[in-house]
Amino acid sequence: MKFNTKVIHGGQQHEPHTGSVNVPVFLTSTFAQRTPGELKAGYEYSRAANPTRQALEDALASIENGATGLAFGSGLAAMDAVLKFLNPGDEVIAVDDLYGGSYRLFTRLYEKYDLKFTFVSFHDVSKIADIITDKTKLIWLETPTNPLMKLVDIKAVADLIKGKDILLAVDNTFASPYIQRPIDLGADIVMHSATKYLGGHSDVIAGALITKTKELGDALHFIQFASGGILGPHDSYLVLRGIKTLSLRMQRHSENGIEVAKYLEQHPAVQNVFYPGLPSHPQYELAKKQMKENGGMVSFTFKSGKKEDAVKLLENLKVFTLAESLGGVESLANHPASMTHASIPAEKRAELGITDDLVRLSVGIEDLEDLISDLEIAFSSI
Repeated sequence: MKFNTKVIHGGQQHEPHTGSVNVPVFLTSTFAQRTPGELKAGYEYSRAANPTRQALEDALASIENGATGLAFGSGLAAMDAVLKFLNPGDEVIAVDDLYGGSYRLFTRLYEKYDLKFTFVSFHDVSKIADIITDKTKLIWLETPTNPLMKLVDIKAVADLIKGKDILLAVDNTFASPYIQRPIDLGADIVMHSATKYLGGHSDVIAGALITKTKELGDALHFIQFASGGILGPHDSYLVLRGIKTLSLRMQRHSENGIEVAKYLEQHPAVQNVFYPGLPSHPQYELAKKQMKENGGMVSFTFKSGKKEDAVKLLENLKVFTLAESLGGVESLANHPASMTHASIPAEKRAELGITDDLVRLSVGIEDLEDLISDLEIAFSSI
């Protein structure tokens, strides 16, 4: 089954009792039993499993070419489940440019439980071998990264740790499975903030994990069940509905994204544009090899280097909405240093290149002419 068909039919069945084409929202906490311990259809309590959530989880596994899908109350709840798989004393190697909430979860919550986190650039994958120890149990990647749009060669990392007792997890939120499928490249776990491109309409908070093997999926399902960070049935329905239009939306996000990036690259007020679809991107060739399209995420800085210019532009956008998040049908604009990445210490942001004049755009599916005009008017206000 090809991908455009999978988003509609992958892992899905019509509701067996009525023939309903859409999966019903099963708003129930518990399920009747014929006799103690004998379940009617494999369901006993919705924290363990719910038919609507199960339909979403089956769809997630299908579109990422994984064995098991799991749906959580948020992307961070999904990450939390992965970290609970580890033991005190284990070490995690993570890409240095990553979502501020991920950094916060790692450093402010899990370091105190004797997990060690090392944040490094994966630009030269061969150098990662020098910092792997016998205590390294997880490598955590984002590609493209948030917000500087750096890429990591997933297959090269998978090859590097092949045969070692190390899990490779990839946050695939920025790309979506339409653009890249990390399990096909050797990853053990794929994570999504399903709030973003999978849901696609800025109307749900959700997270997802997809595993390469059923054994790993079963282990993470136990953590999901025991910890309770599940996604509710109505939110599961919304994400499942969003997945059905994923291909169409990602095509349009990518078409608009590259044109916005080209516009910004030639603008006299702009210093740097971070977008993997531009030939000027240092990993342009890797993008062509690893990604089907380049997506709708674009970041840029100003020649002036002034925070005031970034703020002025953001305040004067009308079609782009100044807001947290990304991946919805509407275009959003963000100031990482004071919004999504504010939890990263200022000195660490400066070290990474997350400067105060950096703006991150989530380019939506509106008419391109309106998006360019909106940016042009906002630039003229500076």
